[in-house]
Amino acid sequence: MTEVEDTPTLCEGDDNEDSDGWDEMEVSGEQTTCLFCSSQFHTIAVALDHCRSEHQFDLLELKTKYNMDCYSFIKMINYIRLHKPDPHIITESCVALWDDDVYLKPGEMEPWLMYDFDDLGSTPSTPHYAIDGKTPISNNINDLQRQIYELTLQVREKDNLLKNAMQDMAKMREVTKTIVESGDSKILIPTNVASIPAGYDNEYFNTYSHYGIHHEMLSDTVRTTSYRDAILNNEDVFKDKIVLDVGCGTGILSMFAAKAGSAKVYGIDQSDVLYKAMDIIRENNLYDAIHLIRGRIEDTPLPVDKVDIIISEWMGYFLLFEGMLDSFIYARDNHLSANGVILPNRCNISLVGISDSDKYDNHITFWNNVYGFSMKCMKHEVVKEPNIETISSDTVITTPFILTEINLKTCQTNTVEFSTDFKLQVTKGGVLTALGGYFDTFFDLPNSVSFSTGPHVMKTHWQQTVFYLKNPQNVNEGDTIEGNLTCSRTKKNVRGLKVTITMNQEAQEYLLD
Repeated sequence: MTEVEDTPTLCEGDDNEDSDGWDEMEVSGEQTTCLFCSSQFHTIAVALDHCRSEHQFDLLELKTKYNMDCYSFIKMINYIRLHKPDPHIITESCVALWDDDVYLKPGEMEPWLMYDFDDLGSTPSTPHYAIDGKTPISNNINDLQRQIYELTLQVREKDNLLKNAMQDMAKMREVTKTIVESGDSKILIPTNVASIPAGYDNEYFNTYSHYGIHHEMLSDTVRTTSYRDAILNNEDVFKDKIVLDVGCGTGILSMFAAKAGSAKVYGIDQSDVLYKAMDIIRENNLYDAIHLIRGRIEDTPLPVDKVDIIISEWMGYFLLFEGMLDSFIYARDNHLSANGVILPNRCNISLVGISDSDKYDNHITFWNNVYGFSMKCMKHEVVKEPNIETISSDTVITTPFILTEINLKTCQTNTVEFSTDFKLQVTKGGVLTALGGYFDTFFDLPNSVSFSTGPHVMKTHWQQTVFYLKNPQNVNEGDTIEGNLTCSRTKKNVRGLKVTITMNQEAQEYLLD
């Protein structure tokens, strides 16, 4: 039998003039059916209380857990109505199962979608919260219960906010204490990724929770097929080995390793995309071969002490941006067996001279006249930001120069800090408008594989890093362009880079941050 809560309408005393404004009520003649059973109610508030007490489904806790907004609420309701899951499946899930825009499509008339979700746990959404912030006393027991429930929701959310604030304060006190106790000459400043306190690195990993970036990387055929060929063309290297995939993302490299005959593959990633990777592994029936772990490699214990092979696609713009090399090195130093293999095992960074007046005008000279207004003051800041773009090969006017070579079996985290004098031989005359940086990657295996991100080969998602000059200069074929490039971490962000290029006794700073 369907349970119906007998809640009388709240229009008693309609002839009272003081009741103006109280007719925008949640209560209506249309009954609301429970999300998980056939019980029906006259109000959403009572239905919410029923869901909480009978099904242990607390909407306020879910709102806080998933940082839900009204769109997420709509998708959740449509998801529940469509799939009819047990409530514990939703409450115990690590991710919002309804996080797909397909659940925004309208369906049948649904009273739950009329609920003002934004008011949940904040300002009361029922008409009983009346004048001057005072709550009038009601003779209706259901009304009183609803008022109590709404107030309870508010208190609970405030408790959650207070708890989070106190946790943040505790972290701040811990860091401050470390800084103070270390003395003025030893102030604690992170010098590599491993020294970033746990929990302070979430902003970086959140960028990899968006699926667009994974589509971009997987669509990069130069990148992905190079890793595939390095692994699958060297099955003898992988056969029966234990493999660690650092920063596994969607798990594509882990699946290549499993396909090559690895005994076990451990993939680790701190980003929420790992939950989708788990679905992908199950979808391809590789759950016996691949074990996925959510966490930072620097803070997370592995099921095994040592592995035979470490694979990782850690490279960023200008190779070193994002600082993921630090995590690769940490994994190598703490988890690789004595005779283990790391892939890739070599990289280098190169520099070329560029002559492209059109792009220079679009990017820098543009600020001289913007719809009739001078914005020249912007040029000083704009030129400090390296541009990630594809350099046309016909705009390259010098030979390349290798700035640094990295042996990934022996390098340390200070590899990011280097200074190199460079010489670029001009191959055709023109106006030098910028310098371009790119990197090459090597897999030295029995069947070797390598790829380049330079302007002379197929485009990759890394493209090239372009350093525009404040003062372009004329050069002639046969000239030598001499200078120095210094690379270091930015002080405020160890994942960022500061590049200083000095030519003709003029230094110019660039920030990749």
